[in-house]
Amino acid sequence: MSEPTAAAPHHDYEKVLKDSAAEVASFDTHEKTAVQRFRHFLHTSPSAVSLIVLVVSLLVFGTLLGTKFFSAFSLTLILQQVAITGIVGAAQTLVIMTAGIDLSVGAIMVLSSVVMGQFAFRYGFPTELAILCGFAVGALCGFINGILVARMKLPPFIVTLGMWQIVLASNFLYSANETIRAQEIETTAPLLQFFGSTFRIGGAVFTYGVIAMVLLVLLLWYVLNHTAWGRHVYAVGDDPDAAELSGVNVKRMLISVYVLSGVICALAGWALIGRIGSVSPTAGQFANIESITAVVIGGISLFGGRGSILGMMFGALIVGVFSLGLRLLGTDVQWTYLLIGVLIILAVAADQWIRKAAS
Repeated sequence: MSEPTAAAPHHDYEKVLKDSAAEVASFDTHEKTAVQRFRHFLHTSPSAVSLIVLVVSLLVFGTLLGTKFFSAFSLTLILQQVAITGIVGAAQTLVIMTAGIDLSVGAIMVLSSVVMGQFAFRYGFPTELAILCGFAVGALCGFINGILVARMKLPPFIVTLGMWQIVLASNFLYSANETIRAQEIETTAPLLQFFGSTFRIGGAVFTYGVIAMVLLVLLLWYVLNHTAWGRHVYAVGDDPDAAELSGVNVKRMLISVYVLSGVICALAGWALIGRIGSVSPTAGQFANIESITAVVIGGISLFGGRGSILGMMFGALIVGVFSLGLRLLGTDVQWTYLLIGVLIILAVAADQWIRKAAS
C-alpha cells in the first residue's frame, strides 16, 4: 500500500516540471514586436539615435536650402564651428560615463590657454614648454576634481561647480583680464595658433582643430571599446560596487578619468587659441553647456555606464547643423536655442525609453 502513495507525488512532480518547461519554452519562443526590436537595437547601438537625427537634419536643411547648404564649404564650416565643442565634449563624455558630471571643463580649457599664452609672453618660455605648462595645469585641475570625488566621496556636481568658480576667478586674477592679441602671437609664438591653420581638399576647407577633434574621438572610441581601462570606465559608471567586487580599483579609475578630462580640456584650450587667434580670458564662456548638450543629444546616458563617444560627436554636429541651417534660412538666433532645448528634452526621454530595453 505504501508504494502507490509514494509514486503518486513523484508522478505529479514530473508533471509540474514538464508543464514549467513547456511554459519557459513558450516564453523563449515568443517573438518581439517591431518596436521592441527597434528599442533593443538602439540599446545595443547607443550612437544610432544621434546619427539618425543628424542624417534627417542634413536632409531637411539640404532640401530647404539646396546647394547653399549642401556645399563642401558649408559642411566643413560646420566641422570648424563644432571642433572646440567636440574636444571639450570628449572630456565631458568620460566623466558622464562614470555617472558624474564636470561643470569645470570650460573654465579649465580657458585657464590652460591663458597659462600657455602668459608663459610664452610674460615669462619668455619657449612656446613648446609654455604649451606643456598649460597641459600640466589642466591635468592638475582634473586631479583635484578626481581626488575630491574619489577619495573624499563628494558629489561630482558640487565639486566641479566649486572648481568652476575657483578656476574662473583664478583665470581673471592671473591674466589681469588682459588679452594677448593675434598679431603678437603671429610674430612671436605662431605655434599657439597651430590648430587654427587651414588646408583645402577641393572646395572643402579644414582646420587642424577639426582633425584634432576627429582623431581624439576615434582614439577614445578605440580605448573605451577595446581596452581594459575602457571597460572599467563603463563598469564604474554602471555599478561602482559591483565593479569594486570584480577587482576594479574604482578610486584610481575615477581619478584617472578626471585627470584625462583635464588634459583634454587643455588640448581644447590650445585649439581655442587657434580658433579665435588670440588668448582671451573671456573666451569659451558657454563651453560647459555646449559640451553637456553634445553629450546628451549624442545619446550618452546621464546615469552612466552606457553610450558611445561617437554619439557625442554626432550630437555636436547636430547643434552645428541647426545653427548654420537656421542662420542660412534667416531666422532669429533664438529659434536655434529653442530647437536645441527641445532636442535635449527629447534625447533624455529617449534615453529613459531605451534603458527599459535592458530591464
